[in-house]
Amino acid sequence: MGRIVCLLLICLWLWSGSLAAWASVDPGELAKAVTEIELLDQMRTSLAGTLEGSTEEPTLDTFKAVCAPVGRRAQAIAQENGWQVRQVALKYRNPNHKPQDAAEERALAEFAAHPDLQGFWQRDERGVRYFRRIDVQASCLVCHGAKDSRPPFIQTKYPQDLAYNFQVGDLRGMYAVIIPELEKALEK
Repeated sequence: MGRIVCLLLICLWLWSGSLAAWASVDPGELAKAVTEIELLDQMRTSLAGTLEGSTEEPTLDTFKAVCAPVGRRAQAIAQENGWQVRQVALKYRNPNHKPQDAAEERALAEFAAHPDLQGFWQRDERGVRYFRRIDVQASCLVCHGAKDSRPPFIQTKYPQDLAYNFQVGDLRGMYAVIIPELEKALEK
């Protein structure tokens, strides 16, 4: 919860510099986005933690129990709130997770350049964006470690896989949220 408070304070500090420019954005929705993404990341961490100490090789069923629920929850958050929510990475396994535009590429570059940066806001023609880093944990290395040690199901299912050779603490990717601006949302 301390990270959420810290993120909210950073957001408020950034936000205070241009209140007029952000007038169409509901502050409650901004806070909700941070909370939802923090809960999503806690879910990811908890599910990935179930792999620690396991002597069994991960299978497609492992993927369905550990990684897939995070993607489904991200989709549910998007539907429930009228946002876009996705996971994004330069070293992606699923081609749907590659950056979609220059803003996502710049956000990943910011996280890479500033390892202590946990999240930040940006406003552009698509709405208000929230980017939140995802770091590699020890449990992630079961599937994202050395290229040659990836489970066979990954090598088969994702022949163009780029999501390997990570070390603990590396930037794995980010969550990207787009919140349509209030007047744009009302036009729909």
